[in-house]
Amino acid sequence: MLLVSSLLCSCQGRTQPDSETRGESKMTTTMKSSAFEEGGTIPSKYTCDGKDVSPQLAWSSIPEGTKSLALICDDPDAPMGTWVHWVVYNLPPDMEELAEALPAQKSFENGSRQGINDFRKIGYGGPCPPGGTHRYYFKLYALDTVLDLEAGATKKQLLAAMEGHILAQAQLMGKYKR
Repeated sequence: MLLVSSLLCSCQGRTQPDSETRGESKMTTTMKSSAFEEGGTIPSKYTCDGKDVSPQLAWSSIPEGTKSLALICDDPDAPMGTWVHWVVYNLPPDMEELAEALPAQKSFENGSRQGINDFRKIGYGGPCPPGGTHRYYFKLYALDTVLDLEAGATKKQLLAAMEGHILAQAQLMGKYKR
């Protein structure tokens, strides 16, 4: 397993999701998966060509003051624009991983919620590219708040709710070709 590092956003209360990191890095947040390495091929088990279950993901070095975590998986190589595969939010800050095959349900006992992906379903929808090799970015956000979002939110709604609340972020990218 390869640890993937991303820079901690210097939190000035104005950090934008998916923006470039500004300011001085204070710590490194890491994310990894037992299913694939950074930049590696996502096994078909986690795609529409296999069981279409979510991969195991783990992270570490979440900053102090984190109140919740959020995760977005998307494909910027989709022909019609970025395709959203997974939206998860209000993960407890002490949680260190998501197990493989997270059930496709709106909410969990620990307060975590899943949103709607671009397949118009709750939970994870694996890679299913129409052609060529696509990149799939799993992005984890450490937030200074618990989000006031009902289960079933879209990526757009999640990004709007996270605005100004991102303490750190980590990313893991995998590729898939049919």
